[in-house]
Amino acid sequence: MSPAKSTCAKELYREIENTPEEYLPALLEIVRGFRHGISLKTADESFHQGMQEALQGNILPVEKLWKGIDAG
Repeated sequence: MSPAKSTCAKELYREIENTPEEYLPALLEIVRGFRHGISLKTADESFHQGMQEALQGNILPVEKLWKGIDAG
């Protein structure tokens, strides 16, 4: 672990330890949401991947994609 990361990790742990127990589930959701947000592919990467999958025949009918979704 790099020194900067170690320092930041220690500060994060300190903040978590100082967070009241009843707020920890919300904090966990925030952290997970943040991690998910920064790990998303760019629109260009997503489009490229989607086109590659479509060209390879990896597709589903629209009816199947919408199954179970209440659009009303």
